[in-house]
Amino acid sequence: MDLTKVVSISGKPGLYVIKSQAIGRLIVESVLDGKCTPAFARDRMSSLEEISIFSTDEDRPLKDVFKMIHEKMGDKVDFDFKKASNDELREKFAFVMPDYDEDAVYPSDMKKVFAWYQMLMDKNLLDFTEEEAKPEAEAENAEAPAEKD
Repeated sequence: MDLTKVVSISGKPGLYVIKSQAIGRLIVESVLDGKCTPAFARDRMSSLEEISIFSTDEDRPLKDVFKMIHEKMGDKVDFDFKKASNDELREKFAFVMPDYDEDAVYPSDMKKVFAWYQMLMDKNLLDFTEEEAKPEAEAENAEAPAEKD
C-alpha cells in the first residue's frame, strides 16, 4: 500500500491524490468528488505516508493503523464515526490500536483516521493483499536457494 501520492490539504475537506507536478504547484484530484484542482507551495499538505499516530511505545505509521482497522473491522468501519461520542471513538480506537497514547491522540484525530480509512476503502485506494503476498514470496525465495544446494 503506497500512500505517498495521497495527501491531506489543510483547510480543504477530504483527501487528494497527486496527479501531476508543475512549477510551483501540484495537480491533485479530490477523493470525494474526483475534481482536479491545483495545490500550491503555500498550501500545507501532508502525505499520508508521513503521518503517524502516537502510541505508548513508538509512533505507528498511519498505514499500519489502517491495516489494524482492516484486520479488526474489515472493509467497512462498523460504527457511525460521524455521530459517535468521544467515549465511543476512544473505545473503538482502543479496540483497533490498544497501545495508542490517550493523552496525545484526540477524538478529532480518531474521527479523521476512521473517515480517511473509509474514504480510501470506498474508492479502492487501499490494498492490503500486496503486503500479505510479500512475506509469502520472500519465504519462497528464501527456500529456493536451499533446494538448489
